[in-house]
Amino acid sequence: MNDHSPAESWRLRADIDLGALRANVRALRERASGGADLMAVVKADGYGHGMVPCARAAREAGATWLGTATPDEALALRAAGDTGRLLCWVWTPDGPWRRVVEADIDVSVSGRWALDRVTAAARAAGRTARVHLKSDTGLGRNGCQPADWPGLVAAARAAEAEGAVTVTGLWSHFACADEPGHPSIAAQQVAFAEALATAARAGLDPEVRHFANSPATLTLPAAHYDLVRPGLAVYGLSPSPEIGAPEDFGLRPVMTLRAALASVKRVPGGHGVSYGHAYTTPGATTLALVPAGYADGIPRHASGNGPVLVAGKWRTIAGRVAMDQFVVDLGGDTAAVGDEAVLFGPGDRGEPTAEDWARAAGTIGYEIVTRIGPRVPRVYHGERVEPAERSS
Repeated sequence: MNDHSPAESWRLRADIDLGALRANVRALRERASGGADLMAVVKADGYGHGMVPCARAAREAGATWLGTATPDEALALRAAGDTGRLLCWVWTPDGPWRRVVEADIDVSVSGRWALDRVTAAARAAGRTARVHLKSDTGLGRNGCQPADWPGLVAAARAAEAEGAVTVTGLWSHFACADEPGHPSIAAQQVAFAEALATAARAGLDPEVRHFANSPATLTLPAAHYDLVRPGLAVYGLSPSPEIGAPEDFGLRPVMTLRAALASVKRVPGGHGVSYGHAYTTPGATTLALVPAGYADGIPRHASGNGPVLVAGKWRTIAGRVAMDQFVVDLGGDTAAVGDEAVLFGPGDRGEPTAEDWARAAGTIGYEIVTRIGPRVPRVYHGERVEPAERSS
């Protein structure tokens, strides 16, 4: 759906401001030190915002790379017409190695088994695979351990000499970049510098070295190298709320989640609300029903605490979040069926933000936006219209 389509009925929708996303990408590019390029990470359906429209908007704003977690995400971008540089990094042995090589998608390799798979795929495809070697500098997830790194880079160099692969990137990922001053940050930087030196001694000369995720892009210019790799910040949320809100970094949240009230009714005092009667009305009041629940991605952990703007005021969820709905107590205020309830947005019109929901649910903003489910339609605003479309 986009803002050029006629209005449709809706119970719950996520409005996606692609103009804000473009502005965020431009702001992040300005922060990239030393002329570093920018990779917009669009995994997890564009952090819940819609992968393909957000990828296009990021490209329009100057993102020279896109990043995905899974190869299927990367292949979907190719199928949607994206032809630019594209990296995917979560692989299993039975992944679509040959399809990705044939689609000119860069592949992350964290161990010899993966290098063997991509080399075999390149031979079968009759073309050279583009590979980024990932070093585990201390995060402890994917990536090659320091003891195994010399062997991996030597094997990659041999595969290069054969013509099966080109090592286009060397990279790693921070564990605590959202906590400036954490001792692991400096330790990881040292480890990455050592990994780069080992690769250079093996004869590797990559196109890009990259380390900086969203928090490092915003706060750690020494880690920008040739390419920064922001994810959450592209969508206008702060990866480090303790040190700055989005506006402090020149960012604007892209998603606004809103619902149409499905019921408004008067009830007496002492009336139980939702499952388990975790909330009981303190007196005669008006209850409004918001048709959104945990099947849509509303955190059940926000029961009794999640914020929502209804009838011009912040309210909190009364009782438990159910699968498809929750209730708010309007007290002495009134509303009508069909009135708008805003769960979160940029916050500049008085509505809660995704970060407010993260605090209410005891989680992080990343989870709030990525968990919004597929039955919630995304309505895109600010999509660019091609000249031929404008004249039609």
